[in-house]
Amino acid sequence: MLLNGGDYTYFRYYQSRKSTRYFISGRMNQITSLYVYKVIGQASAGVEARDLVEGLGLAYDGPVDPTRMVSSTEYYDFFAALAERDPNGLELPLRIGAAMHSDEYGAFGLAWKSAPDLRGSYTRSERYGRVLGSAETYSLEQCAEGLFYSLHKTGDGSLGMLLSNEASLSAVVTISQEVSSAPFVPQAVFFKHAPRGDESVYTDHFGCPVHFESGRDALLVSEQSLAAPNKLGDETIARFFDRHLEQELAARADENSLDKRVRITVAQLLSEGVPTLSLIASKLGMSSRTLQRRLSDKGQSYQNLVDLARQELAQQLLRDTDYSLAEIAFLTGFAEQSGFTRAFKRWAGRTPRSYRLESTIS
Repeated sequence: MLLNGGDYTYFRYYQSRKSTRYFISGRMNQITSLYVYKVIGQASAGVEARDLVEGLGLAYDGPVDPTRMVSSTEYYDFFAALAERDPNGLELPLRIGAAMHSDEYGAFGLAWKSAPDLRGSYTRSERYGRVLGSAETYSLEQCAEGLFYSLHKTGDGSLGMLLSNEASLSAVVTISQEVSSAPFVPQAVFFKHAPRGDESVYTDHFGCPVHFESGRDALLVSEQSLAAPNKLGDETIARFFDRHLEQELAARADENSLDKRVRITVAQLLSEGVPTLSLIASKLGMSSRTLQRRLSDKGQSYQNLVDLARQELAQQLLRDTDYSLAEIAFLTGFAEQSGFTRAFKRWAGRTPRSYRLESTIS
């Protein structure tokens, strides 16, 4: 299931802008790089994507490693840029979802497939979906007509995020059809956003009514569909993969904890300039050498985390405040606006001014 961009949230501690301090909470969400390769695999012939993939720090020709993550913000920008290049961009996210197979999701896919029925599959996705990234969650909710299987994301509602939502629900339908012993068609599909084009493209793809601007991103599924046994359902095997996924969730929580703490601490100090590794290590109660080693063990670098913290804070300030570019440059640790502009273009592929304008329009 293609997966959201969780942004930093903050509040002002001092009213004076030059002494503003932001207390940061939340996380910068990540998505498995598997989805990047699924996106380019479904692009129309002749659409150039190498520069977009390499811009994410990935090799265009692979190898594909589902455990390697990219930030959700960068993933959404990549997705939107490719869809704009694709002459069949309206159908691109639906094609991506239709191309997914449960085996591609590793242990999560095997737990989904070996669950006794679709209810068991959906319940497992509520619990274990985060092994595929921290960008989205799912929930199963009873209603008068059946059950809503809902996709939950927080983010800026960018085009890339909307494309990801469409691909996610398309993928859920595809792997539900793959594993269930009964023909699976949702009763209806719901999207929060407006249609991006001809609505018949959506109804033809899903084979059911599709409702836009509905207040939810969800499938409406019947009780009968959820109760139909899965083709390879085996509770013993499912429990085996459940144990594996519990361990993976625990390991991921440990990995994300240090990542998150470093980024939050960096962001809190940026208005005083970019903090040194030794300062951050001291605030986290460890030596510089220990912090560097622990980050290295997880394939991370301190400089990369500083860049991520600055990028996410800059994007949120551009979207949600009326601060000048010079003030935002100061708050994100730059001595001059020109340096901030160059760095932001490297991060987002556009100037801070155009990013703010596009965010205001959307």
